Amino acid sequence: MLTLIAGLVLFLGAHSVRIVAEDWRTATVPRLGEKTWKGAYSLVSLAGFVLIVVGFDLARYAPVVLWPQPPVWLRHVTALLVLVSFVLVAAAYVPGNAIRARLRHPMVLGVKVWAFAHLVVNNTLADTVLFGAFLVWAVLDFRAARGRDRAAGSPSPQPTSQGGEGVRTGVAVGIGVVAWAVFAFWAHKLLIGVSPLGA
Repeated sequence: MLTLIAGLVLFLGAHSVRIVAEDWRTATVPRLGEKTWKGAYSLVSLAGFVLIVVGFDLARYAPVVLWPQPPVWLRHVTALLVLVSFVLVAAAYVPGNAIRARLRHPMVLGVKVWAFAHLVVNNTLADTVLFGAFLVWAVLDFRAARGRDRAAGSPSPQPTSQGGEGVRTGVAVGIGVVAWAVFAFWAHKLLIGVSPLGA
């Protein structure tokens, strides 16, 4: 469990600089140089991610069960929520789509939905620590991002162009659905060892 916690501190800590120390970040990036900053950020994030994977895997060998196993139907609710999260994450990378234009920060919202979905369907201490930490981070990060939007005087979301926004939104949704299907029906079992749909 300590390995998992250490990984979360490193990974989420690196991703929390703009939440707790925006002014320090603004002053530090020019001083170090953008490449040096990104390099250090990437190394800390990678180290944290590796520790999270290793720590979570170790915790699964001796699980601490906190409450009874959730009902089977909740798996399908979780699968639907994760589908939404995949679409939100895809929307963060497809420029000019309506989801990104209206939500502004779909990536963080996608993490929030993903973490919540996994939190309610799992019942061990490791699951609660992992997904609970990501959920708290996502809530705080989204609030901080919206605060930066207001401080910068960002205008209200506007449609990008006639017809084009709808096409790009469809592309974002399509990418999210395909990625979710690949992960739900194949990759999750391969990488995590558990089939989310019970197949």
